[in-house]
Amino acid sequence: MIKFKDTDRLLIISTLLLVVLGVVMVYSTSYVVAMKRFGDEYFFVKKHLTYALAGVVMMIISSRLPYEFYRKMAYPILIVAALFLICIYIPGIGFTAGGARRWIRLGPIAFQPSEPAKLAVIFFLAYSLAVKRDKIKTFSPGFLPNIVIPGVIIGLIMFETDLGTSLALAAIVFLMNFSAGVRKRYLFGSLALLGMGLWFVVHNFSYMMDRILIFLDPWKDPEGKGFQMVQSFLAFGSGGISGVGLGEGRQKLFFLPEAHTDFILSVIGEELGLIGVAGVIAFYVLFLVCGVKVALKARDLHGQYLALGLTFMIVMQAAMNMAVVMGLLPPKGLPLPFISYGGTALMVNMIAVGILLNIYIRENEA
Repeated sequence: MIKFKDTDRLLIISTLLLVVLGVVMVYSTSYVVAMKRFGDEYFFVKKHLTYALAGVVMMIISSRLPYEFYRKMAYPILIVAALFLICIYIPGIGFTAGGARRWIRLGPIAFQPSEPAKLAVIFFLAYSLAVKRDKIKTFSPGFLPNIVIPGVIIGLIMFETDLGTSLALAAIVFLMNFSAGVRKRYLFGSLALLGMGLWFVVHNFSYMMDRILIFLDPWKDPEGKGFQMVQSFLAFGSGGISGVGLGEGRQKLFFLPEAHTDFILSVIGEELGLIGVAGVIAFYVLFLVCGVKVALKARDLHGQYLALGLTFMIVMQAAMNMAVVMGLLPPKGLPLPFISYGGTALMVNMIAVGILLNIYIRENEA
């Protein structure tokens, strides 16, 4: 049984072990591609290690910043996040990478605005749900703003054709509202509207329909559109119980696309086997338990909702990524938190951990 006094230590341990595993696996999955593209087998892992170290610094800083700051700054942060999402379409600021226009460049810094936008929505909801606690069962003040305002951000992200992030954020919004006690008929009504929106998007963007068809039967086109899913299955199948050995996997050798990003768990399954995958899942479960415990012991409603939202953000994305690479959900383009290669997502997740630690610290000061 995890005691609350151990929660902060276990939260840090689970996070750092996942980050260390990420650094190791980014090298294992990328060194061949890095050597071919850049003539440096350490190209990706050096960048990822830099992101990881910066993320640790951000975690420490955010753990020292009182979480009440995010209550005061909820609206300004949300507005800035929306402006960043709009900047994607401004020439000279937004740019395309990996075939998708989801990035902006501000001087020497390039990042995906959709990642910090998730934090902005969580900050807003934690503030709004706490302030409107007495009106949470009502439609107009209690429900509508807490769906419509996050819905604008979700819509901007979906407009980038980033279905994975928009669905993950929609799930976080649903869970936070549900946890706050919003009437179920309002929530499930909003789900019906979301379903209609998804139907429209899928039927108007052919590549999304292709993803659905690939999900249903990737073996129909194993050399074409179903190639990535088939290679993911082969990676898991090759690993067996204990794996073929760290660094010894074959699927990363130009067979499995995005091996160091979205499909890194497939290579973990191949090289470390079922045992390795089970270990990864166990650390995410531990993170979930610790995050929920922080929320339950928070000193106020704002801290509770903030802790729940941040925990949902990381665990929900991990669950969705795992479901995709195992063929349980259509491909969505979501990285595996703390493990997949990528700077923006890693630093946002580390900031989230720092905020969770601050909520824990503030509770123990009360």
